[in-house]
Amino acid sequence: MKNLFTIGEMAKLHNMTMKTLRYYDEIGLLEPIKIDESNGYRYYSTEQFEQLNTIQYLKKLGFSLKEIKRHLDHRDINGFLELLEKQKRLTEQKIKELERVNRRFQKRINDIKFTQEIIELEVVKIIEIKERKIVRLVEKIHSEPELEVSLRQLENLANLNSSIFIGGVGLTVDVNDLINRKFNKYNSIFILTEEEDIEGPLVTTFQKGTYASIYYRGDHNNSFQYYQILLDYIRKNDLQIVGDAIERTIIDHYISKSKEDYLTEIQIQVTY
Repeated sequence: MKNLFTIGEMAKLHNMTMKTLRYYDEIGLLEPIKIDESNGYRYYSTEQFEQLNTIQYLKKLGFSLKEIKRHLDHRDINGFLELLEKQKRLTEQKIKELERVNRRFQKRINDIKFTQEIIELEVVKIIEIKERKIVRLVEKIHSEPELEVSLRQLENLANLNSSIFIGGVGLTVDVNDLINRKFNKYNSIFILTEEEDIEGPLVTTFQKGTYASIYYRGDHNNSFQYYQILLDYIRKNDLQIVGDAIERTIIDHYISKSKEDYLTEIQIQVTY
Protein backbone atom coordinates (compact mmCIF):
# COMPACT_ATOMS: atom_id res chain seq x y z
CA MET A 1 0.00 0.00 0.00
CA LYS A 2 1.35 3.40 -0.91
CA ASN A 3 2.43 5.74 1.86
CA LEU A 4 2.39 9.03 -0.04
CA PHE A 5 -0.76 11.01 -0.79
CA THR A 6 -1.22 14.11 -2.89
CA ILE A 7 -2.77 17.18 -1.29
CA GLY A 8 -6.01 16.38 -3.12
CA GLU A 9 -6.08 12.83 -1.81
CA MET A 10 -5.23 14.00 1.69
CA ALA A 11 -8.04 16.55 1.61
CA LYS A 12 -10.56 13.99 0.34
CA LEU A 13 -9.55 11.37 2.93
CA HIS A 14 -10.04 13.86 5.78
CA ASN A 15 -13.13 15.62 4.39
CA MET A 16 -11.51 19.03 4.11
CA THR A 17 -10.33 21.45 1.42
CA MET A 18 -6.95 21.70 -0.24
CA LYS A 19 -7.02 25.42 0.60
CA THR A 20 -7.09 24.56 4.31
CA LEU A 21 -4.15 22.17 3.94
CA ARG A 22 -2.17 24.82 2.07
CA TYR A 23 -2.88 27.29 4.86
CA TYR A 24 -1.74 24.78 7.49
CA ASP A 25 1.48 24.46 5.50
CA GLU A 26 1.93 28.26 5.36
CA ILE A 27 1.67 28.67 9.14
CA GLY A 28 3.79 25.61 9.88
CA LEU A 29 0.97 23.65 11.47
CA LEU A 30 1.07 20.67 9.08
CA GLU A 31 3.80 20.67 6.44
CA PRO A 32 3.93 18.12 3.61
CA ILE A 33 6.38 15.30 4.26
CA LYS A 34 7.66 15.70 0.71
CA ILE A 35 7.51 18.28 -2.07
CA ASP A 36 8.39 17.20 -5.63
CA GLU A 37 10.95 19.77 -6.81
CA SER A 38 10.13 19.16 -10.46
CA ASN A 39 6.45 20.09 -10.26
CA GLY A 40 5.92 21.47 -6.74
CA TYR A 41 3.41 18.75 -5.80
CA ARG A 42 2.90 18.27 -2.08
CA TYR A 43 2.77 14.80 -0.57
CA TYR A 44 1.62 13.62 2.83
CA SER A 45 2.13 10.27 4.56
CA THR A 46 0.00 8.06 6.81
CA GLU A 47 2.29 9.12 9.67
CA GLN A 48 0.67 12.56 9.44
CA PHE A 49 -2.90 11.29 9.62
CA GLU A 50 -2.92 11.26 13.41
CA GLN A 51 -1.43 14.77 13.54
CA LEU A 52 -4.19 16.05 11.27
CA ASN A 53 -6.81 14.20 13.32
CA THR A 54 -5.46 15.92 16.44
CA ILE A 55 -5.70 19.33 14.73
CA GLN A 56 -9.29 18.62 13.66
CA TYR A 57 -10.21 17.37 17.14
CA LEU A 58 -8.76 20.40 18.92
CA LYS A 59 -10.42 22.75 16.43
CA LYS A 60 -13.81 21.21 17.21
CA LEU A 61 -13.11 21.74 20.90
CA GLY A 62 -12.71 25.43 20.16
CA PHE A 63 -8.93 25.89 20.26
CA SER A 64 -7.34 28.47 17.98
CA LEU A 65 -4.80 27.37 15.38
CA LYS A 66 -2.14 29.28 17.31
CA GLU A 67 -2.93 27.29 20.48
CA ILE A 68 -2.93 24.02 18.53
CA LYS A 69 0.44 24.81 16.94
CA ARG A 70 1.91 25.71 20.33
CA HIS A 71 0.78 22.37 21.74
CA LEU A 72 2.05 20.35 18.77
CA ASP A 73 5.40 22.14 18.90
CA HIS A 74 5.93 21.43 22.62
CA ARG A 75 3.70 18.42 23.36
CA ASP A 76 3.85 18.02 27.11
CA ILE A 77 1.05 16.53 29.18
CA ASN A 78 0.82 19.42 31.67
CA GLY A 79 0.53 21.94 28.88
CA PHE A 80 -2.18 19.87 27.24
CA LEU A 81 -4.11 19.59 30.52
CA GLU A 82 -3.86 23.35 30.99
CA LEU A 83 -5.17 23.83 27.45
CA LEU A 84 -8.14 21.53 28.10
CA GLU A 85 -8.94 23.15 31.45
CA LYS A 86 -8.91 26.60 29.86
CA GLN A 87 -11.25 25.48 27.11
CA LYS A 88 -13.52 23.77 29.64
CA ARG A 89 -13.88 27.06 31.52
CA LEU A 90 -14.72 28.89 28.29
CA THR A 91 -17.24 26.19 27.39
CA GLU A 92 -18.92 26.51 30.78
CA GLN A 93 -19.23 30.27 30.24
CA LYS A 94 -20.80 29.65 26.82
CA ILE A 95 -23.23 27.16 28.34
CA LYS A 96 -24.31 29.72 30.95
CA GLU A 97 -24.82 32.34 28.26
CA LEU A 98 -26.83 29.92 26.10
CA GLU A 99 -28.97 29.00 29.11
CA ARG A 100 -29.59 32.71 29.70
CA VAL A 101 -30.54 33.22 26.05
CA ASN A 102 -32.80 30.16 26.24
CA ARG A 103 -34.59 31.64 29.27
CA ARG A 104 -35.14 34.88 27.34
CA PHE A 105 -36.67 32.94 24.45
CA GLN A 106 -38.91 31.01 26.83
CA LYS A 107 -40.01 34.17 28.60
CA ARG A 108 -40.93 35.79 25.28
CA ILE A 109 -42.77 32.64 24.18
CA ASN A 110 -44.70 32.67 27.45
CA ASP A 111 -45.49 36.37 26.98
CA ILE A 112 -46.93 35.84 23.51
CA LYS A 113 -48.88 32.71 24.45
CA PHE A 114 -50.30 34.56 27.44
CA THR A 115 -51.57 37.37 25.21
CA GLN A 116 -53.40 34.81 23.06
CA GLU A 117 -55.19 33.46 26.12
CA ILE A 118 -56.37 36.79 27.54
CA ILE A 119 -60.16 36.97 27.49
CA GLU A 120 -60.93 40.03 29.60
CA LEU A 121 -59.73 43.18 27.88
CA GLU A 122 -60.37 46.78 28.90
CA VAL A 123 -61.26 45.55 32.38
CA VAL A 124 -59.40 46.74 35.48
CA LYS A 125 -57.91 43.97 37.62
CA ILE A 126 -56.18 44.28 41.00
CA ILE A 127 -53.10 42.08 41.02
CA GLU A 128 -50.11 41.37 43.24
CA ILE A 129 -46.73 41.65 41.51
CA LYS A 130 -43.29 40.75 42.80
CA GLU A 131 -40.34 43.14 42.64
CA ARG A 132 -38.97 43.54 39.10
CA LYS A 133 -35.44 44.45 38.19
CA ILE A 134 -35.15 47.05 35.42
CA VAL A 135 -32.70 49.32 33.66
CA ARG A 136 -34.29 52.77 33.49
CA LEU A 137 -33.46 56.03 31.77
CA VAL A 138 -35.33 59.00 33.23
CA GLU A 139 -36.03 61.31 30.31
CA LYS A 140 -39.04 63.18 28.92
CA ILE A 141 -40.52 61.41 25.89
CA HIS A 142 -43.28 63.04 23.83
CA SER A 143 -43.28 61.05 20.57
CA GLU A 144 -42.45 57.75 18.88
CA PRO A 145 -39.18 59.08 17.38
CA GLU A 146 -38.09 60.30 20.83
CA LEU A 147 -38.98 56.88 22.22
CA GLU A 148 -36.71 55.11 19.70
CA VAL A 149 -33.81 57.50 20.33
CA SER A 150 -34.19 57.14 24.11
CA LEU A 151 -34.23 53.35 23.80
CA ARG A 152 -30.96 53.37 21.82
CA GLN A 153 -29.44 55.68 24.45
CA LEU A 154 -30.57 53.37 27.24
CA GLU A 155 -29.13 50.30 25.53
CA ASN A 156 -25.81 52.03 24.92
CA LEU A 157 -25.51 53.47 28.42
CA ALA A 158 -26.34 50.10 30.00
CA ASN A 159 -24.30 48.13 27.42
CA LEU A 160 -27.29 46.01 26.43
CA ASN A 161 -28.04 44.16 23.22
CA SER A 162 -31.45 45.25 21.90
CA SER A 163 -32.18 41.94 20.20
CA ILE A 164 -32.48 40.10 23.50
CA PHE A 165 -34.99 42.45 25.10
CA ILE A 166 -37.73 42.49 22.49
CA GLY A 167 -40.98 42.68 24.45
CA GLY A 168 -39.29 43.83 27.63
CA VAL A 169 -39.35 47.55 26.87
CA GLY A 170 -41.79 49.91 28.56
CA LEU A 171 -42.52 53.50 29.52
CA THR A 172 -43.62 55.27 32.67
CA VAL A 173 -45.90 58.24 33.38
CA ASP A 174 -45.02 60.48 36.31
CA VAL A 175 -47.26 60.04 39.35
CA ASN A 176 -48.06 63.78 39.48
CA ASP A 177 -49.12 63.77 35.83
CA LEU A 178 -51.30 60.76 36.59
CA ILE A 179 -53.05 62.52 39.45
CA ASN A 180 -53.62 65.56 37.20
CA ARG A 181 -54.74 63.28 34.33
CA LYS A 182 -52.01 64.41 31.95
CA PHE A 183 -50.93 61.56 29.66
CA ASN A 184 -49.29 63.44 26.78
CA LYS A 185 -45.72 62.58 27.80
CA TYR A 186 -43.67 59.86 29.49
CA ASN A 187 -41.02 60.51 32.10
CA SER A 188 -38.81 57.43 31.53
CA ILE A 189 -38.13 54.38 29.41
CA PHE A 190 -37.15 51.04 30.91
CA ILE A 191 -36.11 47.49 30.04
CA LEU A 192 -37.10 44.51 32.17
CA THR A 193 -33.92 42.65 33.12
CA GLU A 194 -35.12 40.31 35.85
CA GLU A 195 -32.81 37.41 34.94
CA GLU A 196 -29.81 39.44 33.83
CA ASP A 197 -26.56 39.94 35.75
CA ILE A 198 -26.55 43.66 35.14
CA GLU A 199 -25.19 46.30 37.47
CA GLY A 200 -24.81 50.06 37.14
CA PRO A 201 -26.33 53.43 37.97
CA LEU A 202 -29.34 52.84 35.67
CA VAL A 203 -30.32 49.58 37.36
CA THR A 204 -33.32 49.89 39.69
CA THR A 205 -36.57 48.07 40.48
CA PHE A 206 -40.31 48.37 40.35
CA GLN A 207 -41.54 47.70 43.86
CA LYS A 208 -43.52 44.60 44.70
CA GLY A 209 -47.07 45.34 45.73
CA THR A 210 -50.66 45.81 44.62
CA TYR A 211 -51.29 47.13 41.11
CA ALA A 212 -54.37 48.18 39.20
CA SER A 213 -53.89 46.68 35.73
CA ILE A 214 -55.66 46.87 32.38
CA TYR A 215 -55.00 45.19 29.01
CA TYR A 216 -56.19 46.57 25.69
CA ARG A 217 -55.76 45.93 21.98
CA GLY A 218 -53.55 48.74 20.76
CA ASP A 219 -50.21 50.40 21.32
CA HIS A 220 -48.93 53.53 23.10
CA ASN A 221 -50.97 55.74 20.77
CA ASN A 222 -54.20 54.31 22.20
CA SER A 223 -53.34 54.57 25.89
CA PHE A 224 -55.15 57.81 26.82
CA GLN A 225 -58.65 56.35 27.31
CA TYR A 226 -57.33 53.42 29.34
CA TYR A 227 -55.57 55.69 31.79
CA GLN A 228 -58.96 57.36 32.27
CA ILE A 229 -60.60 53.98 32.95
CA LEU A 230 -57.89 53.04 35.43
CA LEU A 231 -58.04 56.33 37.28
CA ASP A 232 -61.84 56.25 37.45
CA TYR A 233 -61.64 52.77 38.97
CA ILE A 234 -59.00 53.87 41.48
CA ARG A 235 -61.11 56.88 42.51
CA LYS A 236 -64.37 54.90 42.82
CA ASN A 237 -62.70 52.24 44.98
CA ASP A 238 -60.94 54.74 47.27
CA LEU A 239 -57.46 53.54 46.30
CA GLN A 240 -54.32 55.65 46.58
CA ILE A 241 -51.78 55.93 43.78
CA VAL A 242 -48.29 54.99 45.02
CA GLY A 243 -45.96 55.66 42.09
CA ASP A 244 -45.50 56.18 38.37
CA ALA A 245 -47.69 54.28 35.91
CA ILE A 246 -46.01 51.45 33.98
CA GLU A 247 -46.98 50.96 30.34
CA ARG A 248 -45.71 48.12 28.16
CA THR A 249 -46.76 47.18 24.65
CA ILE A 250 -46.31 43.41 24.46
CA ILE A 251 -47.45 42.84 20.86
CA ASP A 252 -46.99 45.56 18.25
CA HIS A 253 -46.54 46.05 14.51
CA TYR A 254 -43.07 44.52 14.58
CA ILE A 255 -44.60 41.19 15.58
CA SER A 256 -47.95 41.22 13.79
CA LYS A 257 -49.40 43.12 10.85
CA SER A 258 -52.86 42.76 12.34
CA LYS A 259 -53.85 45.54 14.75
CA GLU A 260 -56.27 43.08 16.32
CA ASP A 261 -53.22 41.28 17.76
CA TYR A 262 -51.68 44.37 19.38
CA LEU A 263 -51.63 44.23 23.15
CA THR A 264 -50.59 46.76 25.76
CA GLU A 265 -50.78 46.63 29.56
CA ILE A 266 -50.88 49.60 31.92
CA GLN A 267 -50.18 49.13 35.63
CA ILE A 268 -50.53 51.63 38.46
CA GLN A 269 -49.35 50.71 41.94
CA VAL A 270 -51.98 51.42 44.57
CA THR A 271 -52.73 51.02 48.27
CA TYR A 272 -56.02 50.66 50.08
